[in-house]
Amino acid sequence: MILEEVVIPAIDGSALRGDLALPTSVPVLVVFAHGSGSSRHSPRNRAVAGALQQAGLGTLLIDLLTEREERRDLMTAEHRFDIDLLGSRVVAAIDWLADEPATRQLAVGLFGASTGAAAALRAAADRPVRVQSVVSRGGRPDLAGDALPRVSAPVLLIVGGNDPEVLRLNQEAAERLRVANRVEIVPGATHLFEEPGALEHVTRAARAWFRRPGDDAFDGQPWPIGM
Repeated sequence: MILEEVVIPAIDGSALRGDLALPTSVPVLVVFAHGSGSSRHSPRNRAVAGALQQAGLGTLLIDLLTEREERRDLMTAEHRFDIDLLGSRVVAAIDWLADEPATRQLAVGLFGASTGAAAALRAAADRPVRVQSVVSRGGRPDLAGDALPRVSAPVLLIVGGNDPEVLRLNQEAAERLRVANRVEIVPGATHLFEEPGALEHVTRAARAWFRRPGDDAFDGQPWPIGM
């Protein structure tokens, strides 16, 4: 497996840091879009990314904000809900992958958490040829707004069963999608999926979706490592 720290130029000239992992003969590369107040070092996203890597998928975890923007956001929270900005940063990562010799031929999946889910959906709508699937974990897809009907990649919305408001928002967003989609409810899980087995459920569902986007045959059962 190739592990590399990368720097991705954003459309506005900012430099975004990322961690790229490329297993041998990778079929799909998953770009992670983190949520409010988080970064590429999110322990939950890194746990999901590690499991996807074990299953033979590539991953790219990126900081959607620069260090200066992160510091300002911690004080003002002005960037974490700026979906136009965050979406443009995900688009920059997709375009960068298309320009790199090692990744330009790979299908791209997007994994978004919290507000990062809206950014991922906005990017999927803007790059329909490159993005083959989208997964949201405890996300706010509703914040993608008018981008939802423009998404052409299958979408999996994973929500905790004990996260009722976010579940409602996800169900309403799913009704606006015009592509294959499913709301996957993790029983007993709250917003951060901290309960025993909850994050493992997220990982299994995401792995299945990225390998077989839009496949309704997935039944939530564990996949063997390496599948």
